[in-house]
Amino acid sequence: MKLTVVGCSGSFPSMESACSSYLLEADGFRLLLDMGNGALGELQRHTGLYDLDAVLLSHLHADHCIDLCGYFVVRYYRPDGGRCAPMPVYGPAGTERRLTVAHADLPYDGAMSEVFDFRTLTPGSFTLGPFTIRTQRVKHPVEAFAVRVEHGGRSLTYSGDTGPCDALETLAAGTDFFLCEASFTYGKEDIPDLHLNGREAGEAARRAGAARLVLTHIPPWTDPDISVRDAQKVYDGPVEVAKAGAVYEV
Repeated sequence: MKLTVVGCSGSFPSMESACSSYLLEADGFRLLLDMGNGALGELQRHTGLYDLDAVLLSHLHADHCIDLCGYFVVRYYRPDGGRCAPMPVYGPAGTERRLTVAHADLPYDGAMSEVFDFRTLTPGSFTLGPFTIRTQRVKHPVEAFAVRVEHGGRSLTYSGDTGPCDALETLAAGTDFFLCEASFTYGKEDIPDLHLNGREAGEAARRAGAARLVLTHIPPWTDPDISVRDAQKVYDGPVEVAKAGAVYEV
């Protein structure tokens, strides 16, 4: 699998990165995990506007989903070749309504379903193109999912947004690549069931037996170097910070 970090800033875009969005490719299939603020512009650096095969939204906060409103315009008003066929969009219950309200001025209330085939996520597993997808509910103020993607005997686990929880560690057990949020700074913020800090991400990676930890969703006001050091204190594997444009082979 090939992973491209389209955007990785937490809560709002930074000067260096759009918000959460990750392009995962295998066997010619392109899956986008999240499409937060600024991601649609950055996505065009890595693939064509009409080359995505599916989108999966971890949850419905704006920094993970809002650029699908712009992507609706791309697919609905396509100047050459006519309107796009519906593309699968997996997300929590109410995804279509959330995006319809956010866009606010559609040709009619169900217009998004002409170009997006909305499918409701639930905990469990399913096949998507060449991928096996496993999802689990995690701790966040809204319905939120962590996602494990498997292909060719390899696995990537993406935390989405979450506070510490057993479900995340169970989903990430033995994963080859753990893309885990670290929004908070250890010893500074302590808000239950909202986000992880670097130390908590490291502890989750250790308990899960993850082979590699990449910290993401770090807001512009959080020092990523502190998060890395905190993770390294409790996790012996390789730790780094996701950067926009980075490409990994999983």
